[in-house]
Amino acid sequence: MAEHLLTDAQMRHFIVNGYVTVTTDLPAQFHDAIYEKTMTVFDKEGNPGNNLVPRIPEIQKVLDDPNVKGALTSLLGADYYMQPHRHPHYNPPGSKGQGLHQDGGKRWSHHTRRLLVFYYPQDTPLELGPTGVVPMSHYYSTREGAEISSEQPIVGKAGTVAFANYDLWHRAMPNGSEKRRYMMKFLYTRMSEPQEPTWANKETEWANGTHVGPTEHQEMFRHLWDWHRGIEDNDTHGTSNGESLSGLISALNGTSESVGLRAAYELPGFGEAAVPALVQCLQDESEMTRRNACYALNAVGTPAVERLREALKDSCEYVRSNAAEALGDLGTKAEPAVPALIETLKDPSGNVRARTIEALGTTSQTSTIAVPAIVKALEDENPGVRRNSVFALARIGKDAPGAVEGLQNVLFDENRYVRGDAVHALYRIGTPAAKAILLHHLETTRWCPLTSKESTF
Repeated sequence: MAEHLLTDAQMRHFIVNGYVTVTTDLPAQFHDAIYEKTMTVFDKEGNPGNNLVPRIPEIQKVLDDPNVKGALTSLLGADYYMQPHRHPHYNPPGSKGQGLHQDGGKRWSHHTRRLLVFYYPQDTPLELGPTGVVPMSHYYSTREGAEISSEQPIVGKAGTVAFANYDLWHRAMPNGSEKRRYMMKFLYTRMSEPQEPTWANKETEWANGTHVGPTEHQEMFRHLWDWHRGIEDNDTHGTSNGESLSGLISALNGTSESVGLRAAYELPGFGEAAVPALVQCLQDESEMTRRNACYALNAVGTPAVERLREALKDSCEYVRSNAAEALGDLGTKAEPAVPALIETLKDPSGNVRARTIEALGTTSQTSTIAVPAIVKALEDENPGVRRNSVFALARIGKDAPGAVEGLQNVLFDENRYVRGDAVHALYRIGTPAAKAILLHHLETTRWCPLTSKESTF
């Protein structure tokens, strides 16, 4: 397996640019067959959407390819999860392409917990309308990200698989050829917080004598490198470049998002001394200020936990929501705040409860303490709370045997993703009771890939 993991150079490329590509070891004839079958399905049945793999099950061989599994392990850890959403994208001959957009952009986190995975079953040169991506744009939540660097096409031979940060700005480029272009999109998720490097890591330092990416964002890149390595940097080594604490706090709502991002990752150079001012920023009316403050608090790390725990009781709804989200992004470092997060599940705001339950999925992964409260939240009136509850239980996994009955009750939830994540949660819990419920459910709801309008039985 080690020879299929990403190298340090590939990880640096991913951290800076937000994407990396590999090629499967499968023969050209395999991809040709996938391409032909995809055309047939589209012509006769339309886009299969989430049923892409059941309808064309051979695609699973791509996802099981050693190079693909090695990249997924490198970026998300060994227990990564393919979520129920997947979608084949069709770029027809003569198309004008799409506008640049983000699929994510809704989470105030730069940590790699979600990936878009793109598989191309045909040779994809520039004229065929490949996926265009904007390197480094995954760090941005405003339109500034779409213009932060020049668009790069993902071109390659059939069997190319690209791994992109969920927040990367991208689009289908114009197809100037007479051939159809297909791309199969999957959404993968990290289930466990990083404790050590999961790629073929040989170098401990981010820079290591080389310069990768813009100079002004080296601290941002270094933080992501250390996070992937499971390292918390508590060294206040003066990365503020002589700037004052107050000056950097003001810059969080700078003239551009890039200025605010640079300030956010320079502020941890002040260590715990920066925390009071950063938590105060969560009360700011500017969303950009609050978002950049969250980035800074998560780069500060453990010293921010207590102040964020106190902010869960703030009178302002968005302060409580931002505090819960920031604690969740701290992952297991925020485990001391778990009791306070459990108490926050009583918050009258559905948005606060949804952020809180999501936070419990990353902060309480090593114990059963939050499980009863999360199970109760499976019945919450807010759909976001219910969905985040199922996913939190999936992340807790083997420490959530008490959730089996509650998960069984949502296997027929009106939300398709609640159903899908409940299946994975039962799988990760793995007790005999969980497996019995899971197998019975899968037996009765199985999909037949050979059934179509022309062949119903």
